Amino acid sequence: MGIEYQEPQSQLLTGNNDEWEIIIGLEVHAQVSSKAKLFSGSSTEFGTEPNNNVDFVDAAMPGMLPVLNEFCVEQAIRTGLGLKAKINTYSEFDRKNYFYPDLPQGYQISQLYHPVVGEGIVIVELGEGIARKVRIEHLHLEQDAGKSVHDMHPSLSFVDLNRTGVALMEIVSFPDLRSSEEAAAYILKLRQILRYLGTCDGNMQNGNLRADVNVSVRPYGSSQLNTRCEIKNMNSTRFIQQAIDYEARRQMALWESDQVVVQETRLYDPKTGKTRSMRSKEEAHDYRYFPCPDLLPLEISQEWIDSIHDSLPELPDELKNRLMRQYGITDYDANVLTAERENAEYFETVAQNRNGKIAANWVINELFGRLNKDSLDIFESPISPDQLGAILDILESGAISSKIAKELFEIVWLEGGDPHTIVTERQMKQVTDENAIAKIVKDVLADNPSQVEKFKVNPKLAGFFVGQVMKRTSGKANPELVNTIVQKQLAELQ
Repeated sequence: MGIEYQEPQSQLLTGNNDEWEIIIGLEVHAQVSSKAKLFSGSSTEFGTEPNNNVDFVDAAMPGMLPVLNEFCVEQAIRTGLGLKAKINTYSEFDRKNYFYPDLPQGYQISQLYHPVVGEGIVIVELGEGIARKVRIEHLHLEQDAGKSVHDMHPSLSFVDLNRTGVALMEIVSFPDLRSSEEAAAYILKLRQILRYLGTCDGNMQNGNLRADVNVSVRPYGSSQLNTRCEIKNMNSTRFIQQAIDYEARRQMALWESDQVVVQETRLYDPKTGKTRSMRSKEEAHDYRYFPCPDLLPLEISQEWIDSIHDSLPELPDELKNRLMRQYGITDYDANVLTAERENAEYFETVAQNRNGKIAANWVINELFGRLNKDSLDIFESPISPDQLGAILDILESGAISSKIAKELFEIVWLEGGDPHTIVTERQMKQVTDENAIAKIVKDVLADNPSQVEKFKVNPKLAGFFVGQVMKRTSGKANPELVNTIVQKQLAELQ
């Protein structure tokens, strides 16, 4: 099935006299999945005691020099390749100077002029067969700051430096997004790619993936970019959408009342649903960027880039298209199954040498439905792919009905065990003996003469007799065979 690429679908705001278009660009900060920090050997483990993962470099002790973590560079290159981006064989680290209690050095080591990754692209699906191309401007590596804690004392703030020096990839998009829904879809797609690559775990709750959202508005049809505001440190797609919608309307109201939108950094308050000013927006010169004197320029060989490229996993778009071709499943089912790589791996194990559509139906509806009900992820599933595959084999053989298959699923979920053994020991196989079913049907008709008379007037009541037969056989009779025999015997009575 082909994909139709669309131009931005503008979310228009209706003002007093004009319609306004929202322009959105995102700077996504993704924490690199690595055991050590970007310039030190300190652990990156989340949730340890405050100031436990801090060494002399992180604490900015005099004379301590940064040493670049090669694995973090590899993760950045891997991400760039996953984003179909240009990998720059030459890059530099710069000092971004500002003073804040959780930044011991008084500067952040980042990349401004020569980032490690250049322009790339992310395909964002907006519906079945419809997608948008969102351009990536660049990806650069930088170290994270610490964390200020303000709720432990009524008059004092504390500083936790555990996060200081943790490697971040800042992924900067062009202002290609035109609605809050597109922005949320873009972040979710980017998160999916990073998780497939294994370069970021995408945990937004822990702050491992967060975004700075740049928003501006302009009269619809205009090509001019107006002053933008940046909404800082967003780690929820729902809040990102709410913040964009509020901020766009705030700016529209200012322009329509002949006021000026000031370029600034703002924060979003979920309690009020509003953004508020944090500080005036710094420009690059305010940070007094200059090349970091402690780190040599980074020169990357093409051979290393090629070897990383050869080790890339199958990415979401390619995997989705392959599953649709190979197993004949729908676009919707493929999207659900590839949302997480582990889900797709589970499905492929179940679908191996089986009907792909049936396998997808059981994985999505029965397995995922039960996982969601019990608040479990795929790793915690009580039913293995082999066990679910065995249930489908028994169902396909005709030994059990769909109803009994669901009962078998429940037994395996709660008790475990081999599905074949369970069916045999608990006598769950379907009754397919025509003579036996015919006798039961005859008894049901004889026991319900009034219903037979009603059937003669209204043939739609045949389902009553089918239900009675299934009840007497505890659901084990073959439903299709029961229906055929019921119809035959009723016809003989007319």
